[in-house]
Amino acid sequence: MPQIIFLPHAELCPEGVAVEAKTGETVLDVALRCGISIEHACEKSCACTTCHVIVREGFRSLNPSDELEDDMLDKAWGLEPDSRLGCQARIADEDLVVEIPKYTVNMVSEGH
Repeated sequence: MPQIIFLPHAELCPEGVAVEAKTGETVLDVALRCGISIEHACEKSCACTTCHVIVREGFRSLNPSDELEDDMLDKAWGLEPDSRLGCQARIADEDLVVEIPKYTVNMVSEGH
């Protein structure tokens, strides 16, 4: 079973955390299941960038992004070459190291 290491984030997981993931789950679903409240204003429909994450290790093992995700990522704060939308990045069989950016383009927390 692959493991995701979420790097420390001042508000969402100050200590960082390592969690088990199931192949085929999205990075966002794993985070939410483990109590890491990553924003997802569009309810996981690839219509916003609030679940933007940076995959520091294991990026190439994820499913490829499609054109819609790439277009949305262009609007994300702090975009990097290894950026993905957490709602679209499906886990394969490789461990991941994920950074949650400090900011999103969402000015108000949706409070899911």
